[in-house]
Amino acid sequence: MQAPEITLPVLVVGAGAWGSAIAVQFSARAADGMVTLWARDGQQSEQMASLRENKKYLPGIALPRSLGLSADLSKACANWRAQSDAHRRAQPGQTLHALIILATPMSGLEQAAALLMHELGAPQAGEAMIWLAKGLALDGPGTSKESTGLRWPHQILESACPGWPMAALSGPSFAQEVARGLPAALTVASRQIDWARHIAQACHGAGLRLYPTDDLIGVELGGAMKNVLAIAAGVCDGLALGANARAALLTRGLAEMSRVGIAIGAREQTFMGLASLGDLLLTATGDLSRNRRVGLALARGERLDDIVRNLGHVAEGVKSAPALQALADSVGVDVPITGAVCGLLSGQCSAAQAIASLTARDVRDEFDH
Repeated sequence: MQAPEITLPVLVVGAGAWGSAIAVQFSARAADGMVTLWARDGQQSEQMASLRENKKYLPGIALPRSLGLSADLSKACANWRAQSDAHRRAQPGQTLHALIILATPMSGLEQAAALLMHELGAPQAGEAMIWLAKGLALDGPGTSKESTGLRWPHQILESACPGWPMAALSGPSFAQEVARGLPAALTVASRQIDWARHIAQACHGAGLRLYPTDDLIGVELGGAMKNVLAIAAGVCDGLALGANARAALLTRGLAEMSRVGIAIGAREQTFMGLASLGDLLLTATGDLSRNRRVGLALARGERLDDIVRNLGHVAEGVKSAPALQALADSVGVDVPITGAVCGLLSGQCSAAQAIASLTARDVRDEFDH
């Protein structure tokens, strides 16, 4: 029997499509019981245990017998901490001993973090946290220039889980393909580059290649903004505007993303990487993309409430669009595509009018920021 590639305990918090996929991918490469998937819904967890399949969020993918399933977070955390302690004793020379993966959407990130803190408290040596959420929260208008009411995932987690080493896992990654073990390349982003490198080293393998970076804000912006641009691409294709129009829209969308990123302190090269260009290409053109499907439905004239309800999954771009517009406004950056998507989502214009607002813009130099 081949030795396991993943030798440290992993607790995945959230049994949606992406959380289930990463749990399947990791557990297929780990010893029995080393990877645990926690689901908030006890009935869902029981069904997954009985069928060895997440029929609601990841149908058609078998859950390995080595994957532990739980709806009891207290018990799951206690078991994970015990495994962490055992790993630390067995491998005293290692830096990373255990991982928690927060696999909730943005809307559930803060609550999930609070639940974990209640169960685990401060991290023990060698314990770290990864999040998968891609978005920007708009909590309100803020009370000053320094308080915009905008919160990135890392800000939510640093507030809720002080002292925990943490990183974002981002990049082009459809859950179905990752769960099937198909090749994928992702970015691990942390302001502490050593932690990003340790996490990448511990988790790479079986076609999953991980690239560490310390440009956390750039990676988070790419992950959030590509969803909004994917809605725009869906509208473009839904209106049958052609491949030329889609290529132009994505190119100008990437420029829009880069302008905002540079204004908030990200590195320009990040927007040519996996978490920005790579994820944008996938999400804007792939048929499995939820945000693209939102755009296609809007182009057909469907109501947003009906689209979101029928989708069955979270499309992060719907909530991120107004937050990203507010961010761009706060740093004085023009984001016409994001603005057009905001107008469409809020009902201020039709799909055709949103596209028309972009094509009617005045001539300007291509690289005029």
